[in-house]
Amino acid sequence: MLPFSFIDRLRYLVERQFVKGAHYQLLVVAAFIALISLLGGWLAWPTGGDDSLADSVWWAFLRLTDPGYLGDDQGTWRRIVSTVLTLSGYVVFLGALVAIMTRWLIAMMVKLEQGLTPVTVSGHIVILGWTNRTIPLVQEILDVNGGIQRLLKARLTKRLRLVILAEEVTAEHVHELRAVPLIRRHMSNIILRSGTALQPEDLDRAACLQAAVVLIPGRTQSAGSLVSSDVEAIKALLTLQAQAHRHGITPPYVVAEVDDSRKLAVMQRAYSGPLEVLASDALVSRLFAQSIVHPGLPELFGEVMTVHEGNEFYIRSTDNCIGQTLADIGSRTPQAIVCGLMRPTGGGWRTWLNAPSDEVIRNGDKLVMLARAYEHAEPPKQQSEVQVRALQRPSGALRHRNAAGGLRRLLVLGWNRRVPALLNELASYTDYRFEVHNVAVVKAEDRQAMVASYSAAASGIECHYTDADYMVEGALGDLMEERFDSIILVSSDRLDSGEEADARAMVGYLIVDELLRERASRPQILLELSDPANESLVVRKRGETIVSPMILSHLMAQIAQRRELGLMFEELLTTGGPELVFHDQQRYPMQSVTTFADLEAVVALQGDTALGVYRVRADEEGKRLQLNPQRDKPLRLSEGDQLVVLTTLPEIA
Repeated sequence: MLPFSFIDRLRYLVERQFVKGAHYQLLVVAAFIALISLLGGWLAWPTGGDDSLADSVWWAFLRLTDPGYLGDDQGTWRRIVSTVLTLSGYVVFLGALVAIMTRWLIAMMVKLEQGLTPVTVSGHIVILGWTNRTIPLVQEILDVNGGIQRLLKARLTKRLRLVILAEEVTAEHVHELRAVPLIRRHMSNIILRSGTALQPEDLDRAACLQAAVVLIPGRTQSAGSLVSSDVEAIKALLTLQAQAHRHGITPPYVVAEVDDSRKLAVMQRAYSGPLEVLASDALVSRLFAQSIVHPGLPELFGEVMTVHEGNEFYIRSTDNCIGQTLADIGSRTPQAIVCGLMRPTGGGWRTWLNAPSDEVIRNGDKLVMLARAYEHAEPPKQQSEVQVRALQRPSGALRHRNAAGGLRRLLVLGWNRRVPALLNELASYTDYRFEVHNVAVVKAEDRQAMVASYSAAASGIECHYTDADYMVEGALGDLMEERFDSIILVSSDRLDSGEEADARAMVGYLIVDELLRERASRPQILLELSDPANESLVVRKRGETIVSPMILSHLMAQIAQRRELGLMFEELLTTGGPELVFHDQQRYPMQSVTTFADLEAVVALQGDTALGVYRVRADEEGKRLQLNPQRDKPLRLSEGDQLVVLTTLPEIA
């Protein structure tokens, strides 16, 4: 074995000290400065007269650190030594010191920008993960009408603070937030931190245990990834549970999104604290199923389930109206529609929509209201100056199920993991028979296997699979010759980004629209988008578009404030029981109807609740839906206009 040279050993020693950080780097530079000062002082000592060696070393140190002394030296040798020391000072003292301090400051600034410092706040809101849900979710939280603001007030938190845990915080994240005017005005209240929900120290960095609510939005799983958003959410719940147990405190309130509703029981088992789970596949499939059975509903969902201006469902306390009837409350809330109530039963809630108007409010009941603003849905404490007609909705009035169910032929273009859930949901509509034709680039046998593994009900739907890319010219030519009741373009989850998936879906929409241009009778076309930024590109087709991330974000923010709201929507969107429907005018006696107040009274007598009108002609913005119109203004119904009604259907056996 060859021996190491002294230079090699010295170089290795210096390198090991430099990699330890700025403090050790400064120590190495200080050692070099001391060594050069000793050497320079020793060389200049013979010409220093009566000066001692220590004085010569000090003389050398001054020349090394300050070039201003260079002109004071006398003698050729002393000037040579002084010049060499001054040049060495530029390189070692000034150059190395500035370089080390600059790198240290840059590294410190980068570390601070990455958000690696644990936050020291409490009573805040935490969003775990940066996904296509994050921006809409932040908008919902900051919305002045949002329930999160009232949740914080109830917890005696004076200031809203929002902590977002992203995998790696970058300038792009800040730019995306600032691009939204509502968010830009509140950037001082938003804190970005780097980390993932899989690491306990990253959860500590966001102070999850001290949070008022922790939101875990889902994300689109990339093709080939074995760690889905559901796995990350379950791991985060297990970690929060273990941390809370270790500190002996109650786990925080969590609202989580699960992509596969079959993992719902696993998530609830993993966490003993207050938890609400939003099953995205079940919810989106229900929205599509309802939209297929009742065309026009996507525009309603886009209003009541997003942050857009318009009406929303609110769950309101009844502390100041116990003993009153629903008719009494409705007559004193002229800008809201009373849709029913939530009643505590044992350890849960009974969702009672379309409740009879003579039902008396009990202690603990919650009102379900449709209104444009939170304050409009405030149950009045006393008699209001502005009153509307008290409605008379009889008890036990059940509508018959739609006898005109029959066969519905669907064309589904594209494939994602929610298609099996859609088939499973369609199977619950027993008075309909669905025939589905799916066109996608995924192999037919793979799609069949996914449907079969999802549920036996999904496999029972008659489904034909075609291996083709609907973007290729001519791929849909033969299919378009057939008659379909609905054409659905789903956003693919096999692409790297939502922008790419939505680009395919929107171009596919234009292709289908062009192929159907000469048709006298056009099928319903439904478009799913996965990137909320693309909504503005289809604003005139909003009635045919479902932007699932915006809807899911809205529900997460609302459920964070009112846990009962999730139960209400689950009751409303499943087949049987209360349902949102579009009815023809001939279904009700319309002879005396001139205003919305008249329509409410007529519809209530049949046991239903009138919510608005769906016009046959769209306005200049492409909107046809008019929810909760002013009660005293004439409706001016045209032929073909439909009534938006909350009705109650018999449960499916």
